[in-house]
Amino acid sequence: MVESGDRYVVRDGATWLLGTKSDVAWIDEATTTDLTITSAIPPVFEAYTTIVVSEKDSVRERQDRAMVALLAERSAARPWLLGYLETSEHDDVVFPAAPRVRFYADWGYVLVQAGPTQAAQWRGPGFHHRRIPDLIFPDDRSWLVSMLWDDDWTCCGGSAELIDSLVDHPDLKSCARRVNLGEDATPPGHTAI
Repeated sequence: MVESGDRYVVRDGATWLLGTKSDVAWIDEATTTDLTITSAIPPVFEAYTTIVVSEKDSVRERQDRAMVALLAERSAARPWLLGYLETSEHDDVVFPAAPRVRFYADWGYVLVQAGPTQAAQWRGPGFHHRRIPDLIFPDDRSWLVSMLWDDDWTCCGGSAELIDSLVDHPDLKSCARRVNLGEDATPPGHTAI
C-alpha cells in the first residue's frame, strides 16, 4: 500500500522507497526502437546477453534463482531498483496502488528500491511469466536486466565477467547467448513483436 502523499510503500513489515522517472532516465534516453539489444539495454556495458525464458514453471524458477544469485554476487549489499511492468489488469506489479513511472515505449512500471531477496520473492508463483521483476539494476548501474513485455526472453548488460557467468551457468547456458551491439538480439527461433 502506498502511504498517502509520499514516495514509500509498505510490505513485509518494512517501508520501501519508490523509484522515479529520474532513476530510469539513463535507460529511457539511451534505448532504441529496433531489434538490437539496445531496445532494452543502453549501449554502456562491456557485454550483453539474451536469456530465453522457459515455458516450464520448474525450469523458469531455476533460471530466476540462478540469475538473482549471480547478480547478487556482483552487487554486494548495494540497493537494487526493481521494476514491475503493468501490461494489463491481471499483472502482478506487487504494489498495485503505487504510482507508475513511464518509460521505454511509454509503459508503466512500479519502481521500488529493494534487493535480491525481494526480487526473488515479491511476485508469487503462478505469475504468467516470471517471478522476478521485469527490470532490475543496482544503484551503481553496473548491470541491467530487462524483459520487455512483448518478448519471451530477458536482456542483460554488464561486465564481461557477469555475462560469462550467466551464459556459462548450468541452469542458463542452454537458453543464454551473447549478443553484440548492432546485431539482431532476437534469439534463434523466436519472433520480436
